Amino acid sequence: MSFALFLRGFIGALVVFAVVTYVATQSFWTTLINTAICAVVIQAGYFAAILVVVWRSPARGKTGAEARPEPAPAAAKKGRRALR
Repeated sequence: MSFALFLRGFIGALVVFAVVTYVATQSFWTTLINTAICAVVIQAGYFAAILVVVWRSPARGKTGAEARPEPAPAAAKKGRRALR
């Protein structure tokens, strides 16, 4: 997931959370505090998700040439068949 997509959803979720919290409590300060707590929890979850993605990546534990993918032939990069 790209950061821009995450940020858009993050802000949207916080706005909805803040509106619902304000309607339920009718308190600006309670809404502000609860929304800040919600933001921290969402950030912690996003950080944990990124750690899991990195931990499960296929290049984990490989170093140097092992971690690099094999380069594609120049003909394949341009969408042409390779001549043999």
